[in-house]
Amino acid sequence: MALEDTLRGIREASAKRIPADKAAIMHRATEELRASGIMDRVIKVGDRLPSFALPNAYGQEVLSGDLLVRGPLVLTFFRGAW
Repeated sequence: MALEDTLRGIREASAKRIPADKAAIMHRATEELRASGIMDRVIKVGDRLPSFALPNAYGQEVLSGDLLVRGPLVLTFFRGAW
């Protein structure tokens, strides 16, 4: 399944389970962010990321450069606190 199909499925499932009034708030907030010009400042597909250091699941610092020497790097961000 292509990523586009997966994302479409997620959007459709969300539309069914999120109440319309809550969805309207979320959509309005998204449009306000876009109108702020934030999309002009985000990293785009094909852009190189700056070097960075982040803690791993064990609290140890991991350097992006150390990971990149082993191959391509994929970052995943989880919403919320651990």
